[in-house]
Amino acid sequence: MTDQSNLRQFIDEVSSFDDEQGQAAAREAPQQLDPAGQVVSIAGSGSQIRMKRDTLLALQSHSDPAIAMSGQVGSQVKMAVGKAWLIANVRTLAADDDNQISALVDFLGEGSRDGSGGMSNFRRGVTRYPIPGCEVHAVSTEDLRSVFAADDSANIEIGTVYPTDDIRGALYVDPMLSKHFAVLGSTGTGKSTAVSLILHRISQLSPEGHIVMIDPHGEYSAAFKGIGELFNVDNLQLPYWLMNFEEHCEVLLTTQGSERQRDADILAKCLLAARTKGKDMSQYGKVTVDSPIPYLLTDLNAIIVNEMGKLDRAGETLPFQRLKTKLDELKADPRYTFMFSGMLVSDSMGSFVSRLFRLPANGRPISIVDVSGVPSEITSVVVSVLARMVFDYAIWSRTEAQRPILLVCEEAHRYVPKDETSGGQAVRKILERIAKEGRKYGVSLGLITQRPSDLAEGVLSQCGTIISMRLNNDRDQACVRAAMPEGARGFLDAIPALRNRECIVCGEGVSIPIRVRFDDLEPEKRPASSDPSFAALWRETGGEEGIIQRTIKRWRGHGR
Repeated sequence: MTDQSNLRQFIDEVSSFDDEQGQAAAREAPQQLDPAGQVVSIAGSGSQIRMKRDTLLALQSHSDPAIAMSGQVGSQVKMAVGKAWLIANVRTLAADDDNQISALVDFLGEGSRDGSGGMSNFRRGVTRYPIPGCEVHAVSTEDLRSVFAADDSANIEIGTVYPTDDIRGALYVDPMLSKHFAVLGSTGTGKSTAVSLILHRISQLSPEGHIVMIDPHGEYSAAFKGIGELFNVDNLQLPYWLMNFEEHCEVLLTTQGSERQRDADILAKCLLAARTKGKDMSQYGKVTVDSPIPYLLTDLNAIIVNEMGKLDRAGETLPFQRLKTKLDELKADPRYTFMFSGMLVSDSMGSFVSRLFRLPANGRPISIVDVSGVPSEITSVVVSVLARMVFDYAIWSRTEAQRPILLVCEEAHRYVPKDETSGGQAVRKILERIAKEGRKYGVSLGLITQRPSDLAEGVLSQCGTIISMRLNNDRDQACVRAAMPEGARGFLDAIPALRNRECIVCGEGVSIPIRVRFDDLEPEKRPASSDPSFAALWRETGGEEGIIQRTIKRWRGHGR
């Protein structure tokens, strides 16, 4: 009797174990679930599917978060086509008759289907399409792990893929940088911290890299003081003679129309004479007004005065007088000391390029150029000179061992605005040229802006990878939709609903469009861009007199 009881107990335990194993296998093998729906119609980039309402409601209680999300806007579903799984993204949902839900989906790519129904070797693009009536299945976390698994190409992990907690979202560095990228997001969405995270991960991957960042608000110096060189008006020492003729015109000419053209002709003649004065021209070859050859401001001033003295009528001297007056202002104004300083000029181009471009990097691959202290009248000229130096260096070093350079522009809409009549034309031209031609010469462009609708369309359309955080403005959302690839439409609809520090990534830098929650960044690596707490700071009092005195001193001394 005892033996029979023991045998019955053993059989019950085995049955219970089998049941548990079967349930676990069912959880881990979503392909054994009932189909969620079927394909209704097919188009080139997407199709229409019809899903069962009861099945979708049942899936929402599944323990696998990916399966629980299946069928919702922005989630993925899969279809079996031959020996492959075809992955599609749900763009829209609409109630249908007979307890059905109709959805439009965009095809993302396909992976190999193994004997157990799992997926591997996911790749972007579609080679075979399903036919109407094909079953639609839920996508599991294991499927997503295969979809988002980074290959052996150089990549950086930036966060976790929505809706999972452990699948890592990666950016492929070479495709992202070689075809430019843009980081977009409204104020307060965590854009600056996201940029810091991306640049820190790139710097960790390539400690001997070459990154130049234009920082208009002075917020990134705190984030990169450990791995970068920090430049501002106190130590930038940007030689004025590096400006080309167009940049000279933006700084020195004050007139418009026909008068400006006349002033420009005079400046061209005098500037060329100043660049060549007292030099052995055989060592330079062909010299033009654009050649970055050192010259003295006093020489330029003397040449202008000498040319003015050759004129007979007083009225003809006005253009010369305007140029001379502007030169005197630049030399006398302490705000311009970082650029127009001293009577002696040395050929410091080599050391300047070496410091700015991190050649060699010596483990500090990034240069942060803080232009917040630069007078607003010439900020665009300073950015133009720095951007053009990057591009010109890349062009003229082609015969050498190539050193690709990444140029990152914060507040990019200030330099390449949609309105062609606003802003400096020199900086607009060089950034547009880098966007269109930089890839050929190893120059990558990173654009960061909170107003993509104010950015020149030709520049944004050249960005192969777009990282979009939450955008609240309809015009901005429409601009991003126009720039992103067709298959990302389902993701784009989620842009207004993104949480802080979440983003949609589309384009060359990812295998398929993904929604990612950024990793937390260590406090010492974050930019100084956090919002002040009005409620807390307005409770503090005391020391106002000293605060005012110190502030006025910095105010009058322009930060010094």
